[in-house]
Formats: sequence, C-alpha cells, structure tokens
Amino acid sequence: MTHGACAAVGLWGRRAFALGAECSAVVKTGLGTLVGECGQGVRVFRGVPFAAPPVGDLRFRAPAKALAWTGERDATRFGASAPQPREQGVTHSEDCLYLNLWAPQGKGPFPVYVWIHGGGFTGGHAFEPVYDGTMLAQQGVICITVGYRLGVLGFLDVEPMLGREYAGSANNGLRDLMAALSWVQAHVADFGGDPGRVTVGGESAGAKLTDILMGIPAARPLFSQMISESGGAERVWPHAVAQSIGSGFAEKWRASSGLTDRDLLTASSDLLLVAQEKMIAEWPQHFPLRPEIDGTLVPRLPIQAIDAGSCKGKRLLIGTNRDESALFVGPHPGHDASAAELGNMPQKEFVGIYAQYKRLYPEMTDDQLRIRALTAEEYWIPSVRVADAHVKAGGKAWMYRLDFAEARGRLANFAYHSLDVGLVWDKPHPGIGNDADESALAVTMQSAWASFIRGGAPVAAGLPEWPEYETGNRKTMILDVHSGVVDHPQKAELALWDGKL
Repeated sequence: MTHGACAAVGLWGRRAFALGAECSAVVKTGLGTLVGECGQGVRVFRGVPFAAPPVGDLRFRAPAKALAWTGERDATRFGASAPQPREQGVTHSEDCLYLNLWAPQGKGPFPVYVWIHGGGFTGGHAFEPVYDGTMLAQQGVICITVGYRLGVLGFLDVEPMLGREYAGSANNGLRDLMAALSWVQAHVADFGGDPGRVTVGGESAGAKLTDILMGIPAARPLFSQMISESGGAERVWPHAVAQSIGSGFAEKWRASSGLTDRDLLTASSDLLLVAQEKMIAEWPQHFPLRPEIDGTLVPRLPIQAIDAGSCKGKRLLIGTNRDESALFVGPHPGHDASAAELGNMPQKEFVGIYAQYKRLYPEMTDDQLRIRALTAEEYWIPSVRVADAHVKAGGKAWMYRLDFAEARGRLANFAYHSLDVGLVWDKPHPGIGNDADESALAVTMQSAWASFIRGGAPVAAGLPEWPEYETGNRKTMILDVHSGVVDHPQKAELALWDGKL
C-alpha cells in the first residue's frame, strides 16, 4: 500500500485538493478489510468483489452474495475481465464480478456514481484507462466502475438446453449489475458514500442497461438518479425470441464443439466463445445476445414500465451524439442499412422510414443520410422515448446532443459514437486538430456531469443555463465549441418516427 498526503480545500471543485493531512486507504467493511492506495487526494480500491465468483455450479446462475474474508485484502489491482473474443493482453476469467472505487478523502457523506461500461453486451471492461475516477472523486463524488458477465454467460437464455432451472438466464448480466448496486447500498457508507444518493449510468450498452434497469421493479430502491449516454430501453427480447436464440446457439455449440448441451456447464469459456461468434455472425438480427422479458425480473418491456412510472420522482441526464453510427459504418457507408445493422426494428419497417429521409434532407449525400437514419434508429429515437416516458410519468430529465466533432482523423467532422466518453471522463484525444476546443469541452462536460451527480442541475462554468426537458418543447443542450439550448431539435425528423420503437 502507498500513502499520500492530501486534504480538501475550499468548496468542491475541479482538483480542489492540496497536500496536508495523512491519507488512509484502509477500510473495514462488513465483508472484511480492504487495503487500497492513496494519490492526488483520492483513495482508490480496485478489484473489490461484490458477488461470489460465478463459476462451477454458479455458471449460468444468478449471482450469489460475496464471500467474506479474514485479514486484509489487497485492493490495489484490477480484477479480471469477463471472457470475450478477439482480445490480447487482457486477463479474462469467468471470475469477473469485481468493482473499482475512487473515493474523496474525508467522512462524507459523498454522492455515488456507479458506471456501467459499454461493449455491445459482448465486450468491454470496468478498468479501461479512460474510466479513471480520480477527477470525479476530486469533485466530491465516489466513483465506482463495475464488471458484469458478457455474451452467452450473461445474456443467453440456456433454458432450451439446460432446462427450467435455468429460466431467465439471459438476465444474469442484469442481475450482476443489481448485485453491484446492492453491494453499494450495503457497503458504500464505509467509504464515506451516501447510499441514498446513488447515480447509475453508462454509455452505449452501459446506457441501455441503465435504461433497462429503470424499468425493473426490483431495481427501484438501488439508485436515485440515472445518466444515459447513447442508450435506450428497447434492447430486450420477448421470452419466445430469447428462447429461439438459445436454441440457435445450441446448434452452433453442438456443431463447433462436438459436445452435448450438458457439457455447457463444464466446458471452457473459450469453447463457448467459439460458438457465440458463429451464432452472432449468422444471426439475421443485430445484437442477438440481450436481456429478456422473463415475467419475473423483467415483467414487461422496460420502456412501458418507465412510461407507467417505474422511476417516478427520479432524475435523468440523457442524450446522444449527432452522428453515432459513423463509428460503425464509416464516413462513407457503401449501402443502405441491412437487417444485421439494425438494433431495434425489422428492416422492412426501417426502409419505409428511411425512404422519407431524402425528402426531409435533400441537401444531404447518401452517406450522410445513411448515418443519420441509422443513428436515429439505434440511439436517438430510443433515448427520446426514454426521456419522454420518464417525464410524462413524473420524473425529471435533462437532455443533450453532442455535436462537437474532431477536425482530424478518419471520422473528422462526425460526432461519432463514444466520442462523449473521453469528454465526460476528461480524457480528450490528442492530435485531432482542434485539441484546445476538445479539452475545454471536456472540462465543461465533466463539471456538468459531476454537478448532476451531486444533486444539482448539470451546470458548469461557461455553459448556458440547462433547462429541464419537457415533452412540450423538448429543450436540449447542444454541446459544442459554443454550446446552447434549442427547442425541438430535429423536429421534422422526429415526426417520421411517430408510433415507431
């Protein structure tokens, strides 16, 4: 363990710390003592178990409670990443249910931010370098990043192969996240955190999982606020579809491994990933691995639950990037969207909507139209639906659209998917041509996010007043070199999607 000297000075603000009092990174919890590290005015605890390892008899099962330990547990190293394909230089293990925590010095109570990483439900890590919570902790926030099971281990209904006792297994990744949030409720006070002020949030798949959690009755007591960056609450299968995907995986499993269905319980995760890759490559729809409406944990489509008031009284910060899909199809997509590129609706329905885009935007090239419509289908419209439903049911929301684009690189001039991550975590990209503008916007966005997490409006120096979102005017903060609020952005385009998604 290393020790630093640090003490907060003045009101909470960016990097508002100075050398002074001794920093202690030894914390006693109800499960045992953790020994972390100090530095830059922040205490850091890595690789903290929030559930029992989901291995052996617990494969494809709901997470079990974390096991207590004796003595002091080293919390200076990250835990392993969930198994995922095509990665080198990263330690993978099914024993992956760990969180990482950055805490300010002092007793608190501090608000808490629980971050869910993205990765399409099949990839990603809780320990990406960009997800360093030091700067948020320096602003008076306990920042926590969590791992969860991915791919077939977290989002596949294996009931068709293994029987009724595994019903609802496509929701195990969701259950992992709820176990992490339950750990926060039980233990974050030991680190100076306030379990009554927990914000859950994420980007991409992490945002979709956040929005889905909004519609899960059992998750309601686990958080008080939400942040959704490029999300939506539709990424859930009806039970029958989830079962058909389970059966489709079974065919690939038998063919690729030469093993039986029961061997799923003991075979290596590498063999499971081989079958997973084959199934995803040939499945006619995008993202076949996702949660399901199982009638218990997820009783109905989450957007319907949100509309009925499942998060009434809670606060939501939500938004998207203007050109999200450019990251996936490139700046010059060579064809109209295929079924395998659509995340939320059948291709036939999408084609009817897309046909109207040329009339709406006659000045756009075919490349621009394709990116615009795909972005709407995957991110923008689902996010608008969440914001509308939440506000209608008595929640509060603040909406944004990121228009800032880098001036250099393959995706120059596009506000592409994931560009917001480096801004919110104040990790701008170097060498993009307009570095100073991006660095300034990163300071602004992280400050606004931290303000929201602490319980205020998303405010920051230099940012215009950010009004609450209402369905009557849909006031939206456009985040750019010069940010500003607009009413009804893309109003005519939004009308194309009336009654869809």
